Parts: sequence; structure tokens; C-alpha cells
Amino acid sequence: PVEMPAEPLTNRETTVLVRMAQAMSAEDIAHDLFLSINTVKTHQRGIYRKLAVSRRNDAVRKARSLGLV
Repeated sequence: PVEMPAEPLTNRETTVLVRMAQAMSAEDIAHDLFLSINTVKTHQRGIYRKLAVSRRNDAVRKARSLGLV
């Protein structure tokens, strides 16, 4: 059983995560959401920390198993 993260994802982190699951690059996510690339990368780091993973693929896989995307 996969546990939900102790600290829930913010709405913006969830929005970024959904786009990560669609295989969008950080640059494409930034353009799509009208954010700077650095802001997207900050959200990605928060996602990785909260899901206790270190890679994008692991984050998407775990998020899918938790029903977050």
C-alpha cells in the first residue's frame, strides 16, 4: 500500500504534476501556466520532496499510484 504524503501537494504543485505526467518539459509547463522556469522547478522540487522521490518518472509513477493524476 502506497501512503499519501504527510504534507499535501498545493493546488499549483498538483497542476504542475499533471503536466509532468503528460510528459511536458519544464519550459513547456512554464509557458502553459505563465510562470518562470525557475518557479516551475521550485514546484517540482516541492513535489519530489513531498512524494519522497528524486526523479520525475518516480514522481509521476507514485502520483498515479496515489490517484493524484
